[in-house]
Amino acid sequence: MRRTAAGEDEWVRTDDGARLRVRRVGAPDRPTIVLAHGWACRLEYWQPQIDLLADRFHVIAYDQRGHGESSPGRRSIDADVLADDLAHVIDQCVRSRRAVVVGHSMGGIAIQAWWQRHPDRARATSSAAVLANTTWGGLVRGTRVLPLLNGLVPAPERLGRFVFGLPIRLPDTVLTREAVRLRVMNPRSATREQAAFVTRIVATCDPKIRARTALSLADIALGPDAARAIDVPTSVIVGRVDRITPSWMGRGIAAEVDRRGHLDRLVEFDTGHASTVETPEGVAAEIARMADLYG
Repeated sequence: MRRTAAGEDEWVRTDDGARLRVRRVGAPDRPTIVLAHGWACRLEYWQPQIDLLADRFHVIAYDQRGHGESSPGRRSIDADVLADDLAHVIDQCVRSRRAVVVGHSMGGIAIQAWWQRHPDRARATSSAAVLANTTWGGLVRGTRVLPLLNGLVPAPERLGRFVFGLPIRLPDTVLTREAVRLRVMNPRSATREQAAFVTRIVATCDPKIRARTALSLADIALGPDAARAIDVPTSVIVGRVDRITPSWMGRGIAAEVDRRGHLDRLVEFDTGHASTVETPEGVAAEIARMADLYG
């Protein structure tokens, strides 16, 4: 079993008073990687990658506001808030060199919004980007998590908003873990241990924050301009069995980044939405490749 990399936690304060928990792992004189997690998660979601990267890189991960140990602040989570929080983390924690900025799901939305909202700061503080299992919007239209006709058609918008907007605590049970494995991950290859890891992470999320954030994400519509705003080499990761952000969403981002001449490559894994957990070595290797090339 691989040793879990330890790190030091610190706090970043935003303009509206939110306190964001930030964890540093690895030597600060090495190339820097910043990790932004997705909806209903926390920085520990990146532990598989942190364990694989910390020996060679300076890794910074943070809790999105209201998630993990970060406070919610006075602003509601939307694309602008995600962008501003990422800007605060990078401005206060990335000091001596530019970082490779990595986002999974909502974290990928944060990176695109950051480039769209703070292009000069993003250009000055980042050297490359990795966008995993993410979108620029259209989640209501694209998601296939609810099993209507075996996922062949999206659930009605009202049903999706009702289910994901329920402010109830997610129970960490065998049934919940199996539902996560079957609907969020690739059931042909994801293990029950991997599903249990994802379920444990999501179960710690405050149910009110989880519900409010889900409804906000449903309304986010950054559009292709957000992907075109990225001005550094970018790797886009998609999961072929991703039902939350289907692979066509990531391919669309890759096409727009490529239109600007900044696509490093598009990587397709045989995973569901939780690529970072389903293929931890594959995702870590792609992040390391980008850090070696551009960090």
